[in-house]
Amino acid sequence: MKRMLGLAMGLLVSFALQAAERAPVSVEREIKRAISDLPIEAVYKSPIPGLYELIVGRTIYYADRSGRYLIAGGYIFDTRTKENLTQKRLEEINRIDFSKLPLDQAFVSGDPNGKLVLAIFTDPDCPFCRRLERELEKLHGVKIYNFLYPLERLHPNARRHAEAIWCAKDRNAAKRAIMIEGHDLSPPKGCHAPIEANLKLGSKLGISGTPTLIAGDGRMHAGFMPAERLRAWLQGR
Repeated sequence: MKRMLGLAMGLLVSFALQAAERAPVSVEREIKRAISDLPIEAVYKSPIPGLYELIVGRTIYYADRSGRYLIAGGYIFDTRTKENLTQKRLEEINRIDFSKLPLDQAFVSGDPNGKLVLAIFTDPDCPFCRRLERELEKLHGVKIYNFLYPLERLHPNARRHAEAIWCAKDRNAAKRAIMIEGHDLSPPKGCHAPIEANLKLGSKLGISGTPTLIAGDGRMHAGFMPAERLRAWLQGR
């Protein structure tokens, strides 16, 4: 037993020493040059061969020898193309069948004859959803299906605003009035909006935040995107 403990302690010490070993100057220089927008203070060898620790303030990132691939926050980034490779892969493996979305629970905005299609799960009071609305006005040739998805635990008035949009004579005008112009609208009496159905659908699809975007090929993306980047994403670029 003592021998086993001694071996275990020896391995731990060995790993600790290996992790603390400074990377060769040439490697450190190459990584810093490749990731010049990150204020790297020092580069050390990690316990995994070919992977290096990057010290940035009180945070540690990881990168390969060339500095092209960066690991941060559980994601792998291509520093050359600025792509989040982990997010891209997640979108590929978590695709849904767009044709099976209950589009009668959504309303159309954008270009009704657009060749590109987009579904959005949106909360009328979500700051990033409102920011996205301004970007969508710059997006041409895209047919957008809006699923109203109010998160009341975060935005107490979101459901009322969602119902006001759905039950308005002009849903897009009401959406703009609330989400871009900042008006406080309420639904008419007897309004029946598919809010509960949308919440159940979102839960089934694993949607926990807004905005959540779904491309025509079934890829999903959680969060805001500017118009130019959104168009490229819809086109699979």
